[in-house]
Amino acid sequence: MEKKIGRWTVKSSECLYNDDFVEFRVDDAVGPDGKPGKRAVVKLLPGVAVLALDAEGFAHLVRPLRYAVERESVEVVNGAIDEGEEPIEAARRELREELGIEAGEMLDLGPVDAITSQVLSPSRLFLARALEFGEPDPQGTEDLKPFKVKFEEAVRMVMDGEITQATSCVLILKASRVIADCGMRIAD
Repeated sequence: MEKKIGRWTVKSSECLYNDDFVEFRVDDAVGPDGKPGKRAVVKLLPGVAVLALDAEGFAHLVRPLRYAVERESVEVVNGAIDEGEEPIEAARRELREELGIEAGEMLDLGPVDAITSQVLSPSRLFLARALEFGEPDPQGTEDLKPFKVKFEEAVRMVMDGEITQATSCVLILKASRVIADCGMRIAD
């Protein structure tokens, strides 16, 4: 099963765990220095992240309890892309589920890889505007609290380390740049 990844040569791979959301494998590989070793890789489903920005300049965020870090996290809406689903469809679905929001405009801000050393977890970023509000319908495993802050406050929260989830940080900062570069109004 030998394959090349840049200057690495993978001799074999063993899947140690696999479910509907995550795969964990260990590769026996020879590194660029010619020495053999093991490399652990976690592969997650591709996902989406959505920053909902309303006409009054509020960013609609969530505070989910994150099991792995054992605390609440401040984040944009995010979730996995279902099989056969396009990223923009997943973004719209996640926005409805987590915040009860329908977006009249979805701006694709491109991809992000949150952690690249041992985790494959690609996400597509979206800025949602022209919002209509309804009732959220979260999945049973989701424990989150919706809230809103002025967009400038969300940017400050990233810069001051109050928002630490990487995908959320990237999306908020990219949106800030896009808004500034395009001269978008963030409040009517």
